[in-house]
Amino acid sequence: MSLKRKIALNLSIAFSLLFGIVMAVIYMSFNDFRKDEFKERFRQRLEFTSHFIAKSKDFEEEAPVFFNENSDNILLNETILIFNANKELIYSTIKDRNVTWDNALLKELDEKKVIYSEKTVPEIYAALKKINGENYYILTSAYDTNGNSKLAYLKYLLITAYVMSTLLIGFFSYYFMGQFLKPLEDLNQEISEVTAHKLTTEVPVGQSNDEISVLARSFNTMIKRLDDVFQSQKDFTASASHEIRTPITRMAFQLENLIKLGQHSPETLISLQQIQRDVYQLSDLTNSLLLLTKFDKENIQSIYEEVRIDEVIFESFEAVEKSYPKLKMDFLISEKTSENALLTINGVQSLLDIVFINLFKNAAVYSDDTEVDVLITETENELIVDVISHGNTIPKEEQPKLFEAFMRGNNSQNTSGSGLGLRIVKRILEYHGADITYTSPGDLLNKFSVIFNK
Repeated sequence: MSLKRKIALNLSIAFSLLFGIVMAVIYMSFNDFRKDEFKERFRQRLEFTSHFIAKSKDFEEEAPVFFNENSDNILLNETILIFNANKELIYSTIKDRNVTWDNALLKELDEKKVIYSEKTVPEIYAALKKINGENYYILTSAYDTNGNSKLAYLKYLLITAYVMSTLLIGFFSYYFMGQFLKPLEDLNQEISEVTAHKLTTEVPVGQSNDEISVLARSFNTMIKRLDDVFQSQKDFTASASHEIRTPITRMAFQLENLIKLGQHSPETLISLQQIQRDVYQLSDLTNSLLLLTKFDKENIQSIYEEVRIDEVIFESFEAVEKSYPKLKMDFLISEKTSENALLTINGVQSLLDIVFINLFKNAAVYSDDTEVDVLITETENELIVDVISHGNTIPKEEQPKLFEAFMRGNNSQNTSGSGLGLRIVKRILEYHGADITYTSPGDLLNKFSVIFNK
């Protein structure tokens, strides 16, 4: 998840929690206010009833008229029961049905004088009043229909406001975070375009002294130092390779002349030939390093050209055959390859020559019968070149490290080499978006598969 989304999400969650708490407090506060208001209306209604009883001359005759005229004035769905001192019902607003009451409530009024119960449905407010020298038990019950309706509406309103505010906060948080972090995204875009061949390109620095501008200045300072290091490394590699190549060429020429003289003992001739092979190997390694200093993964595509892979293979084999004249090659094209296959890839031929020269040299050095089989298979998506030789195989525990620098397997203990050949092969193929794998399809069989993606 991007930094912009994380900040927007965290802000949305924080504000949503805050709004949720505030709205919950509003809802509970209104509910408490509704209860207090309803209780006060209960009390006023009971006092109103008590006042009527005190002023009434003939209570039983005036009560129906009074309560009919004042019904639902203060409370909704109100029920009033009035008892005399003997706890006998003397008046009820309930009509057309049997009247029931709780005697335990009347007994409780003898002790408490006033009882309010908000947990019952309907709610009850009861009181023991002494009016004109006589005790009256007045029981009032009602539903707070109006208050509950307002509370339900408030709940719906708060939930709607909460959902809308959460969505708006999420949208505006994401939008404003995008605006605030845009300079950082621009800086990231500039940094992503910096490569080993563009280290001199500095990222733009704003006029402000905020954290992003400080980061941009620090990055520019860093790439200047890296450019110095890379340039020094390239200059050293190029200079060293160039300086070494001249004496190596001279040594190779002198060794050829010595071998052609033919006036040597067999032991001396074998030694001279081995030295010659080592010199050729050193020359190839130097040329490989010199070529690699000129390219990297970013700029190599600009010099791509269409290369026939079969021509690369034959040219590479001819170069190796000069040092290993006994090496033979069996070249085959797989039956899976269609007749219209072009056997071409996009790449740099000089670098691809290095790939197959190294593979053929490995076959010549580590093969028991100095023979290498090359099988090409071209499909719609891939072009695969299998280089197969006979000889001691590489143990499974060593295969994962086969393409690391200076890695040499147990099958090369008595053979000269630098341990850089396969590492260079791997690097060149990475530049071409290709891959190489090693397998052992059978006893004493070594198979390197070079896979080019189309």
